[in-house]
Amino acid sequence: MPIGAHVRDDDPLGAAGECGAEVVQFFLSDPQGWKTPQPHPQAERLRDSEVAVFVHAPYRINVASLNNRIRIPSRKAVDQQVRAAAEVGARGVVVHGGHVTKDDDPAEGVANWRKLFERKEADGGFEVPVLIENTAGGANAMTRSLDDIARLWDAVGAFGAGFCLDTCHAYAAGEDLADIVDRVRAITGRIDLVHLNDSRDGFGSWRDRHANIGSGNIDPEVLRAVCAGANAPVVVETPGRGQAADIAFLRG
Repeated sequence: MPIGAHVRDDDPLGAAGECGAEVVQFFLSDPQGWKTPQPHPQAERLRDSEVAVFVHAPYRINVASLNNRIRIPSRKAVDQQVRAAAEVGARGVVVHGGHVTKDDDPAEGVANWRKLFERKEADGGFEVPVLIENTAGGANAMTRSLDDIARLWDAVGAFGAGFCLDTCHAYAAGEDLADIVDRVRAITGRIDLVHLNDSRDGFGSWRDRHANIGSGNIDPEVLRAVCAGANAPVVVETPGRGQAADIAFLRG
């Protein structure tokens, strides 16, 4: 079970060495934009490295959206991110579950996720697994609550969709972390990656603000229990100066 961090995208391997990471996650393009990922200068070294690699897709991607100007570029962006992730030897591409607007039927957002996988399966499937991540807030989010995730998994689970569990997001969404691993597995059958983050805000706040372990509102021992129980690669997405300490704590 490798433990590591979300690191700077220009030198992931150097950053891994600095914080003692066995796994790295990074962006391949502007996290707030739509630009196509460019070849990574460390691609060959990343493929050959013993460090496990994951890619986080840009935040603007919203596969669930009913707005064609968002959904269609989002589908294209997922495909581009997956292709680029394959070039660096990534084990998965993390994509947020997305949302629909308050006037939309969430079932249509779920249907849009299913269409993404259906169309790609007809084309041979994704080269790298797409890992759908739970999110912290939003009344019409696709993956805020476990009920939301169950509804989505009924639609996409058969296509081999992967799951990324974020502890800060789950806590902020009002989900008890004490048994979160078992409850998620009962729905998805899998946890492919854990984003192990403390939360700056309170339980059920719907706010997505990460903190270093022990400096937020989540019991550090609960976080360590999630890490141990998930039996999956773990990435801390915490402030950089404390990442080495976070990793060391989890290994303990």
